[in-house]
Amino acid sequence: MDGKCTCGAVTYHLTQAPLFTHCCHCTWCQRETGSAFALNALIETECLEVTGQVEEIVIPSNSGKGQTVARCPACKVALYSHYAGAGRLMAFVRVGTLTNPADCLPDIHIFTSTQQPWLVLDDRVPVLPGYYDRKAHWPQASLDRRLALLARSTA
Repeated sequence: MDGKCTCGAVTYHLTQAPLFTHCCHCTWCQRETGSAFALNALIETECLEVTGQVEEIVIPSNSGKGQTVARCPACKVALYSHYAGAGRLMAFVRVGTLTNPADCLPDIHIFTSTQQPWLVLDDRVPVLPGYYDRKAHWPQASLDRRLALLARSTA
């Protein structure tokens, strides 16, 4: 999968399929995106090849630990984030910046307790009022990739 910012100054390529894709309906994501939800594809940062320079800014997060958002320095479009939990090991790629965002469907809807009331979700993927247990929802191949990443990072 490939993607870019609006002006094209920053492009990227995912060398593997995302591990998992969140559709987050929390009020923080709604405020940050100016929309009803954020759609983020999780991938190992080492599988994210970026061409061009990004501008990183730290913004507040619900955890209180903040998140680092990588933006195009020219058009300011957010391309991906690093959250405190996974740090720089994982990138949360903004699906809307993919060349073909329809190729990256959500695997789960989270924090639906604060979703917009006019948004109707179907049951094709799990719909949870809060966060989730990774072991219960991620495919085994993605869990295995995550464990391999953690093992490499501590070696």
